Amino acid sequence: MSALRSVRFVNSLKLKSSSTLTFQRPIHRWVAPTLVELKRRKDRMGPQPLQHRATYLEWNYQAELYAFGKRLNEEFSENLLQCALTQRSYIFQEEARQRNLGIEAPKLSLVDNVELAGSGESLMSISIFRSLRASLPLFPEEGISALHEYLMSNKVLAIVSSGIGTKDLILCSDFPVEEETLSNTFKAVVGALAQSSGEERAVRFVQDFVVTHLCGKDVNEIWAPPDALSAVSNILSREGKAPPEPRLIGEAGRNTILAAYIVGIYSEKQLLGTGFGETLQTAKEMAAHNVLHRLDLILGNFLISSLEFEFKKFELADP
Repeated sequence: MSALRSVRFVNSLKLKSSSTLTFQRPIHRWVAPTLVELKRRKDRMGPQPLQHRATYLEWNYQAELYAFGKRLNEEFSENLLQCALTQRSYIFQEEARQRNLGIEAPKLSLVDNVELAGSGESLMSISIFRSLRASLPLFPEEGISALHEYLMSNKVLAIVSSGIGTKDLILCSDFPVEEETLSNTFKAVVGALAQSSGEERAVRFVQDFVVTHLCGKDVNEIWAPPDALSAVSNILSREGKAPPEPRLIGEAGRNTILAAYIVGIYSEKQLLGTGFGETLQTAKEMAAHNVLHRLDLILGNFLISSLEFEFKKFELADP
C-alpha cells in the first residue's frame, strides 16, 4: 500500500507541474471593447499638441538630473548641471508669470547658461581641431576648417544634444525645443562637465559624442569648395610645388551630343588626378575634385619625395 501511495503522489506532482506550465491567464471579455472605445475617443479628439515631460504626474526634476549624469557615466555638479540646462528665456518667462500674479519684484534662484555655453564652445572648438588634425595629418587646413564648422554647426550639436536626453530637461520658453537651444545647451553641458570633472574628461566627452559623428561619412563630401581648381592651387603653393596645369589627355565625339573629354591635372610633370565631362570645363572641374579626393595620397608622396631628396643631399654632402 505504501508503494502504491508513493506512485500516486509522484503522478499528482507531475500533473500539477504540467498544468502550471500550460496555464495561461485568460483575457477578460471587457478588455477589447475598452481598448476600442479609448481608440475611438482619441481619434475623435484629433491630433494633440506635444506635451513637455515635466507635465507628467511622476516627474521629478532632481531625480532626472541625477540620472542624466549616471547615464553618461559622468560626474556633474548638480548646481552647474541645472545652470547648464536653464535658458535665459525661461528666467524671463518665470519673472513675467510672477509679475502677473502680483509680485512686483520677483526673485529667482536661477542662473542662465550663457557663461557656461561660451566656455564650453571654446573648449569644444580647440578639442575638435586637435582631434581632426591628429586623425587626418595630411588633410589640408581648408578641409580641417570645413569639418570643424560642420561639427560645430547647430544641426549636428542639436542631434547630439537630443541623443543624450537634454530635450526633456531643458528649461526654456519654447516647446518643442528649437535647434539653436539644443545646441547651446550641449555647449553649456560641456562647460559644466569641464568645471565639475576637469577639462580632460570634457575633451574626452566631446570626442566620444561629437567627433564620432563623422563615422561613416565621406570627408570630401563635407568639404566641397565651389572653386576646386583654386583650392588645389593654394594647397600646392603652400607646399612649395608648381601650380596645377590642366591638360586634355583624351576626347571622343567632339561636336556631338555624346562628346566626352578627359582632363588631367599635372604639377611638376606628375599626374595628380583625372576627370571626365561632356565639356572641357566640366572635365576640368571633375579633375580638380579628383585631386582634392586624393590629397592625402598626393601630399604623402610629396612628403616622401622631399625626404628622399634631402637624404640624397645629405649623402652627397657626407665626406
